[in-house]
Amino acid sequence: MQATLHCLTGCAIGEVLGMILGTALGLHNGATVVLSVALAFVFGYALTMRGVLRAGLPVRRAVKVALAADTVSILVMELIDNTVMVTVPGAMDAGLGNALFWAALAGSLALAFVLTVPVNRWMIARGRGHAVVHAHHRH
Repeated sequence: MQATLHCLTGCAIGEVLGMILGTALGLHNGATVVLSVALAFVFGYALTMRGVLRAGLPVRRAVKVALAADTVSILVMELIDNTVMVTVPGAMDAGLGNALFWAALAGSLALAFVLTVPVNRWMIARGRGHAVVHAHHRH
């Protein structure tokens, strides 16, 4: 759950920022989703890299660790999150001042968290995902 919460933090920052920017700029729903997913990956990887860089890994190795640790988790989370956002009628077009937009976004992130926990549990049990990161944390 801790690994998924870590992933959710990066994904949520990127997802919310992307949805806000896309909606505020009047981007098409597809462009808003692409922006949100891209930012979720950027922030997700950045949070992981911050920790492993602090542990003393060089940048190139930190990038590899972040890619190995977070790619599947972020991908699953973003797939679920954005599927919810585009399938809730009117959510993507509701606008930033509408409770439907925010409720759908919060619900999509909560569902993404719940459904990504088993994915992360499976990967960690096999020495993948965030298990890669834990090898580099200072104790």
